[in-house]
Amino acid sequence: MLCKRYGSGTLKNLVRCSGFQSPIFSSSCRSQSQSQSQSQSQSPSCVYTQICCYVDVYMKWKKDSYYDSIEHIHQSIELKRIVSLKNCITQGPSGCIPISDVSKRGLELGIPIKVARFLRLYPSVFEEFTGPQYNLPWFRLTPEAVEIDREEKRVYEDFKEDLWNRLRKFILMSKNRVLPLKIIQGMQWYLGLPDDFFRDPEKNLDDSFRVVDMGDGLRGLAVDCQERVLSVLQKNALDRGLAYGDSMEAIEFPFFPSQDSDVAEKRVVGVLHELLSLFVEHSAERKKLLCLKKYLCLPQKVHKAFERHPHVFYLSLRNKTCTAILKEAHNDKYAIERHPLLRVRQKYVKLMKQSAVILKKRRTNNRVVKSKNVKDLDLDYAEDMELKKPSLLCE
Repeated sequence: MLCKRYGSGTLKNLVRCSGFQSPIFSSSCRSQSQSQSQSQSQSPSCVYTQICCYVDVYMKWKKDSYYDSIEHIHQSIELKRIVSLKNCITQGPSGCIPISDVSKRGLELGIPIKVARFLRLYPSVFEEFTGPQYNLPWFRLTPEAVEIDREEKRVYEDFKEDLWNRLRKFILMSKNRVLPLKIIQGMQWYLGLPDDFFRDPEKNLDDSFRVVDMGDGLRGLAVDCQERVLSVLQKNALDRGLAYGDSMEAIEFPFFPSQDSDVAEKRVVGVLHELLSLFVEHSAERKKLLCLKKYLCLPQKVHKAFERHPHVFYLSLRNKTCTAILKEAHNDKYAIERHPLLRVRQKYVKLMKQSAVILKKRRTNNRVVKSKNVKDLDLDYAEDMELKKPSLLCE
């Protein structure tokens, strides 16, 4: 049974006039003439038969200050721009670049304001100095940012196999085990892959990946993997002893759609759960996931699944965008494996917050200097008037 969106009065009438006592559960051993209260008090729960799992109703959104206060999620958009500029600076010949190298790349880096102004907003990350020629402003990383950058590079080197596994599982979720490179590049930040990862994909990937031609000039990345893959939900079920028999049969990717509405809805939620569990912050902008509908066989209104299951996902409306957050990853730290790059990004966010303190001190010092200059001018004026007084008296 699949119910459409009804009002509260219509839902009450639906419960009363339906052929069973509840739109979700019905009793198999009591007559329909008995009242619901008598049935619940006299019949044990085991005699009820579940007849429907999914009801298409509107779930009211409720704000949760806990998920809205996770800094590394809501600072992710700004951090992405900072990391992109940081990579441009580190690629310079001496670890510093003139502003002319990046001043015209604001659209490419996703910076909505002038690049020079953006760099000056974060003095804790970027240090400005006068260049050797033409007195142009140059920028380099602060010592704290240099140290975090070294740690980030060590993570990419030490956890290369983990990043490959996450990318491999992401591609295996597609219908034909292949995804266009442009789609993967759109998810590159969420997967935690370095910026130069796809400049030479055949060099940065192992033998299980191969670059293929998908037609119409579209290049894709395919995976040759014969082994079955367990999802996060299956692994948690095995760890908690919820499997039937000696072992649980691995559900092979991809989960294809089903004609049964209940099974199809479970599949959509399972795919979104698995997708967010692969990401660094276990969250993503909801609009960025819409490009995956065609390749993951998701329904047209897949974004509604986040609203229908508030116990699984939380939708944050901060930063003038809608961010889907996987609740399980932040409620139980042992439920989902932590991404190796998460700690590095948290350090970047902590360093970013120090910029506000530095800018505030600079504004305070400027006010003190300005007031001191005004006071000095007033004293000079008073001294001039004192010198003029004797001459005025003589006249």
